Amino acid sequence: MPDLTDTPDMKPVTLVLADDHAVVRAGLRLLLDAEPGFQVLAEAGDTETAARYVRGHRPDVLVLDLNLPGESGLELIPRLRAEIPATQIVVLTMQRDPAFARQALSSGAIAYVLKDAADVELVRAVRLAAAGEHYLNPQLGARLAAAPESGRPGDLSEREAQILKLIALGYTNPEIADKLFLSVRTIEAHRAHIHQKLNLSTRAELVRFALDNHLIEVPPSPR
Repeated sequence: MPDLTDTPDMKPVTLVLADDHAVVRAGLRLLLDAEPGFQVLAEAGDTETAARYVRGHRPDVLVLDLNLPGESGLELIPRLRAEIPATQIVVLTMQRDPAFARQALSSGAIAYVLKDAADVELVRAVRLAAAGEHYLNPQLGARLAAAPESGRPGDLSEREAQILKLIALGYTNPEIADKLFLSVRTIEAHRAHIHQKLNLSTRAELVRFALDNHLIEVPPSPR
């Protein structure tokens, strides 16, 4: 474990903040600016601006909300990691679903912090990220360990199985995109892959597949 304490001759940890709420960004900036050895270089309210600031400033750490206008934060993570690998990404989100944490970390984020614990977790997560160390909210980490990723029917990826379940439950592509913090185009691409993998052509066939493989359950008949 690296020494996370600051010393006078250390180079400051530079940051870009990305959250679509100005009040949240202001609170985060107050929290981080009060910490010795941190320097917030810029704030962004959408993924396009966040990407532009990361390319321009090349900060040590990007603090990124998943639910931003424009491209999904989950889609931005692997692209920025490929372009600017020196910038570590700390996800700061309300999303407690372990699937989102798994997806963010597997896409290249180095830390996953819940917003309701930001006051006690974010500073440590940023310091660890700047040192190349991972951080995961402890409660969420316990849930991930208790529910390891399992096999899925039809050779579907975790994301494809998640989307198939929502399709079978009657959600439209825009509604699925909103729930999963992805673009509609990405949902359409996943949906095409699902049809191709399962060799099914209609929504009714997808619903039957989801039922047969226990992705959704038939509601009990009213008495």
